[in-house]
Formats: sequence, C-alpha cells, structure tokens
Amino acid sequence: MKIAVLADIHSNLEALRACLAHAEREGADMHVFLGDLVGYGADPVACLDLLADHAARGALLVRGNHDEAALGGLCENMNFTARDATYWTRAQLGSSERDFLASLPYTARRDDLLFVHASADAPDKWAYITSSRQAERCMEAAQASVTFAGHVHHPSLFFAASTGVRRFHPVPGVAIPVGGPRRWLAIAGSVGQPRDGNNAAAYALYDEGDRLLKFFRVPYDHMTTARKIVAAGLPERLALRLQMGE
Repeated sequence: MKIAVLADIHSNLEALRACLAHAEREGADMHVFLGDLVGYGADPVACLDLLADHAARGALLVRGNHDEAALGGLCENMNFTARDATYWTRAQLGSSERDFLASLPYTARRDDLLFVHASADAPDKWAYITSSRQAERCMEAAQASVTFAGHVHHPSLFFAASTGVRRFHPVPGVAIPVGGPRRWLAIAGSVGQPRDGNNAAAYALYDEGDRLLKFFRVPYDHMTTARKIVAAGLPERLALRLQMGE
C-alpha cells in the first residue's frame, strides 16, 4: 500500500490537483490529508468538494488550525493577513462545508502510523515542530513507528537514535528507509503554500510494504492561483508568497 500524505492545502486548487495527479502516477493507493485544508487561498469550496470525495472513498483527514478557525472564533492568535483570509473563507462556506470541517478529528491512526496536523503531544494546541526536542515530545506522545505532521510548511524528517533525536532535510524523489526499531517523524511540507524558498508544491509518499518514504516537489500553475487570490480580494501578500515560495 502506497500512501500519499498531503498537508497544508490552504484552498490552493491548482496545487492540490497537481499533487494528486503526481501521486496517481507514483502509484498511490490511499490518501491522507493533514489539515489546513482551507485558509489563504481562493478556492475553499472547490478544494473541500474534492477532499470530501476522497474521504468518501476511504481517505483519512485531520483538522488543522485554519480549518478550526474557519468554523468561528476571534482568531486572536493569527496575524492580520491570516485573520483577513479566515474571515473571507468563512463567508464562502455553506453548511455542508462547515459540517465537513467540524467532523474532522485532531489525529488519525493506521496500524503503526499516526497522522496529525501539528504535534501529537497536544494536537489541539497547534505547536510548531521546529526543534529536536519538540520532535521528541511529538514522537513520544504518538507511540507510532512513523508519525506524519504538517503545519510547518518545510519538508523535513526527524528520527530517534541512541544519541538523541536527529533531523535532516530530505532530497526530493530519493527513497528513505524508515523501518527498524527507530521512531520517525515526517513533516510533509505544504501543498498549497510552500515556505522554504521553493514555490513547487510538496507532499510525501509512504510505501507500507517496503517501509520507504519519499518526499516530492511538484510544480504547478502558481500564477493562476495568485491571480485568483487577488481577484477574490484577499491580501495581495498571499499571492506574492506563492510566487516566491516563502
């Protein structure tokens, strides 16, 4: 079973379609979506329609902080750009989209795999995993051989070794063995809003049988996405980020 793991879609329909098409070519049998399905982008309803179709066919989905913010609240922990995009997104969603987002759990488990948007040690607190200590806490809480997370928008991989938790940055398309007694934490990167200086969409593919993990970067029509953001009246900064990948 090959599992495509996609995080932080952020209402970016072009990037989502590009990653799904790439995963299909790579032989993906199953999909997991790690939250922040909406926010920032101009296509929340179209993205949720596509994701609901995948959910009906067995995909796993978890809730992200932007999904939760789209359901209500003051968004006091968000910057002004994210807050404006959240309020805009709320106005686009109907009852079916809100019900779909409200149904999403904070974590999902499949055998010895755990899927979460932020950190498994407090999945509803939206902590960013940016250090080895934070990764260690996440893996300890997950109690899984491989934990998959999003939220950070930078693809990376942590593993627990005898000398402590180590981190490295994967090379796109290169298979990484993640078997054995070690615990692993894979940060899938962002489909809809990469922030590592590369504007290509990011996702990961895990081969359960061979215990191999690959990270991919997928170019997409980011200029169309950017134009749609501006046309929708969303902050122009969000369009510029897509072009710069940061």
